[in-house]
Amino acid sequence: MEKYSVLMSLYKKEHPEYLRLALDSMINQTVKPDEIVLVEDGPLTDELYAVVKEYKEKYLELFHVVVNKKNLGLGLALNVGLKACRNELVARMDTDDISKPDRCEKQLKFFSNHSSVTILGGQIEEFITSPDEIVGKRVVPQTNRELKEFMKKRCPFNHMTVMFKKSDIIDAGNYKDWFWNEDYYLWIRLALKDYKFANLPDTLVYTRVGADMYQRRGGDKYFRSEIRIQKLMLTKKMIGFPTYLINCGKRLVVEKLMPNRVRGWVFQKFARE
Repeated sequence: MEKYSVLMSLYKKEHPEYLRLALDSMINQTVKPDEIVLVEDGPLTDELYAVVKEYKEKYLELFHVVVNKKNLGLGLALNVGLKACRNELVARMDTDDISKPDRCEKQLKFFSNHSSVTILGGQIEEFITSPDEIVGKRVVPQTNRELKEFMKKRCPFNHMTVMFKKSDIIDAGNYKDWFWNEDYYLWIRLALKDYKFANLPDTLVYTRVGADMYQRRGGDKYFRSEIRIQKLMLTKKMIGFPTYLINCGKRLVVEKLMPNRVRGWVFQKFARE
């Protein structure tokens, strides 16, 4: 199968043991990666530096560490990291999640049979303490047509599951800075260039969430970021004004006006299985 890179970004607030589990889940894929590009986004803790040093020494030819002297944020860190990837196919991975062992094999097989597709993701199952205790599942559509329609209302990919073609991502402008929505912003730019999307029906990644994660999906900064995304899609004529008003209205209620506890219930009830 075609070689692929893994792209990860690490910052100081990550948990060392979670990082180990994330790295191991990619190193032990049924089709192993050709490289893992790990971006140190700003200074880390001594404990995180120790984990990075251990894995660099153990997997010398596999690991490529890119160092940002100061924290740039996820979007700009991934921008730098993607440029450093040596392969055309790149798998994104977060530093606190756990990929299923055959995740990348499934994605590589799909790409070998669907050469026109630029980006391929999948489903996620969410856990707090252990993947054996799933608290939610985010299900996203599978076909290009369904995804282009879905993205008019919500983000069409589970970011930590995607594998994509580096050259197409660079052509669309690469990752850019956008609070909480650096991925959505990139998918919009890919759609505007008519690149093809797909998702697998399979769960590819077990995603770690905090006990209060659903409740925290709000606040003024989060809301303003979401509204900027809606304005962008309206300006680019991806959505009409009625859809814009509906999308903004829903976000105003859920992210600004709704108490945290109620917001948590709404996310679990309507945005997750």
